[in-house]
Order: sequence, then C-alpha cells, then structure tokens
Amino acid sequence: MKILWLCNIMLPKIAKNLSLPPRSINGWLTAMSEELIKQENIDFSVSFPILTQAVPVEGSVAGITYYAFPLSGKNYTFCQATEDYLFSVLKKANPDIIHIFGTEFPHCLAMVRACERANLLNHIVIDIQGLTSIYAYHYFAALPEKVVHSYSLRDIIKKDNIFHACEKYRKRGALEIEALKKVSHVFGRTDWDKACAEAINPDAVYHSCNRILRRTFYENRWSLESCERHSIFVSQWDYPIKGFHLLLEALPILLRCYPDLKVYTTGKSPLDKMEFKNRLKQNYYLIYIKKLIQKYHLKEHIVFLGRELDEQAMCRAFLHAHVFLSPSSIENSPNSLGEAMLLGLPCISSDVGGVKNMLEHGAEGFLYPYEEYYMIAHYISRIFDNDTLALQFSAAARKHAQRTHDPQQNLKALIQTYEEIYHHT
Repeated sequence: MKILWLCNIMLPKIAKNLSLPPRSINGWLTAMSEELIKQENIDFSVSFPILTQAVPVEGSVAGITYYAFPLSGKNYTFCQATEDYLFSVLKKANPDIIHIFGTEFPHCLAMVRACERANLLNHIVIDIQGLTSIYAYHYFAALPEKVVHSYSLRDIIKKDNIFHACEKYRKRGALEIEALKKVSHVFGRTDWDKACAEAINPDAVYHSCNRILRRTFYENRWSLESCERHSIFVSQWDYPIKGFHLLLEALPILLRCYPDLKVYTTGKSPLDKMEFKNRLKQNYYLIYIKKLIQKYHLKEHIVFLGRELDEQAMCRAFLHAHVFLSPSSIENSPNSLGEAMLLGLPCISSDVGGVKNMLEHGAEGFLYPYEEYYMIAHYISRIFDNDTLALQFSAAARKHAQRTHDPQQNLKALIQTYEEIYHHT
C-alpha cells in the first residue's frame, strides 16, 4: 500500500539529509513514521513545507521519499502554486492513501483540492490536530480587553496585534472548514474533535487513533525523590492560547506558602536584555507577560530553558518538576500532557477541549475551568503538600497513558484504518 503524508514540518531524518537543523516539535510524527516504515507492505512518502528553499526539493532517505515545497505568501492565505505542486506529487507518488496531518495551514486545502483534481478525494483522511476555526473563539484566553487591542512597535509595523492574530486564525479557519467539508474520512482522538468534525461535516466517517509519543517518554519514570520540590513545568507559553498569563496571576497566591517556588518553561525570556532590533520583534503579548512578571516580582521564580529543546532535554525538564501544568484556553489532546502522564509526573490541566478524555479529575490529576487561575494555585498546593496524593496520581496517570499511547495498538489502528479506506475507495 502506498501512503503519502502531508505534514506541517519535515521529519528529522529528512532534515539531516538536507543538512538542516531538525525541529523538536511534533515528535509524535517521528515516532509514528518510524513504526510505519518498518512494515513490509507499506511504501511511505511525505510532503511538507520548507522555509529555506524557493523551489521544491525532492529525494529519499531511510525508506522515506520526500517532496518539500516552498511556502508562498502569508501563512493564512491560499497559494495556487502549492496546489499545483501537490497535484504533481500525486502523479509521482501515486498514493493509495493521503494522510493529511492538521488543518491549521492552507496547504491542507491545497492538497484536498489537488486530490479533487486527481479524483482522489475518497482516498484522503484528515488527522485533526487543533482547529483554528474553533481556536479563534478561545484565542483571547481571558486577557483584559485593553491588552487584546494594544500594540507593540512590532505590532504597529506588521499590523498584527493580539486582535489581528485572532483574525488570522479565523481566516485560516475558513480554509480549514472548506477542506473538512470536502473529505470523507477524518482521524480524531477525543470527544471534542469528534463533535467539531461532526458539526463541520456530518457525512465524514470518524476514525479513532491515538498518538505514538516520543520514545524517551516511554523509557523514563518520574520520581518524587529526584524532582525539585515546589517546581512547575509548563511546556509552552508564548501566545495567548497557552494561558501562561493566567499562571502568572496564580503565582502570588502560591508564593505565600512556597517562597522557593520555581516555574520552568521553554523559550527565550522576555526579560533578557536585547539589542534594539530584537526588541522591535516583540509582540504585545510578550510585553504583557514581561509586565506581569515585573508587577508580581516573579523574575527569580521563572526559568526559561531556551528554544528548540531536543527530546532528551525536554524529558529531563519534565522529570525535574514536581508538577506539570497545562493552563491553555483550548486544546484537543495535548501531547505534552500525554508525555507528562507517561512519565508519571503529577498533572494539572485546564478542562478544555479533549483533555477530559486524557485525564480523569481527582483520580489521575486535577482539571479546572481555564480562566479560574486561583484553582491553579489551589490544586498545585494540594499536590505540593501531599506526597501520597502525588504518588497516587503518578501511578494512575501513567497507567492510563500507557493504554492511550500504546505504540503497537495505535500502529494497528492506523494501518487498519488505512486498509478500510483503501478497500472502500
């Protein structure tokens, strides 16, 4: 069976083949692809956007044939040249199944339209990651209205503050909806993505398949003895949906009882001294985060670990923490939460999107309404103060995640769905 993937990023083996630095995001794609290419009856190819080239780049490495295309125009506008190139890819790859990962960017619709031209619409399965058409409703994430409409100098130049970033989500969402309405099959994992898929296209067949996560997270286990007491790990923070500003509102409450508290997160600190040209690149959300840190005197309590942590460094960051927190205003099935659960790190998450399908409140961790920042402080305190509870959550969450992210079961479900689609086309 010939399988063609369309992804938002290139796989690490391809990046290495092209002498480009691998991206550390979407590690589950690497894990799933490595399992898939081991199958004797699978002919695997992948297409993806590439930022460093003005023309398509094609080749093969380690059993993967790849077709990279340049990004043209802004990332929320449709590009006819991308559709035309993907149409040519379909002729070269001659796939039985086209698996599109994510609807967030216009190349999803470009592939769907290319398949329509090639009479391959029934061969497509769209894998729902997040949905920009839905995320747009949650983008402001309980931010003050003044912050939503404020501008940094960078925002003025680019005409792109928080409000306009939300509008871009809406524009990309319109392309997303068009793509989903055209296809007959979708992949999902949660009640949330199933409900959204049914609302957009009730005629599409919904297939359930969970993620295979990064190998390192299956091989390690969190320990109360080796973690840093009174520390919190948050995997992302630098745009409103991730809810970092709400955590910052909760920290003054926590600091009353835990003056040694530390928050660890990825990315570059907005407090770092930087050249004027780099300050010009800061959007207003980063400036707002900086203001909150200064307002509540949090500088000594937040550690930014840098950009593009590799798999091993990310795993160490999880293992180092006392608690994992996902404070997002919307998520489908956050892989960071899945990885934390696999390790057995006690977890707290906002009760949004499909999270309740991953974590049972009170038995495996804590869930709370995302805007209620004071509940963040309350639940973190309960774990900090109760080692028995922390260990109970650790064991129960790990057991759940081992079922949810079982590599062999998820690979079996993936291939079975491919076969079902293939035999019904």
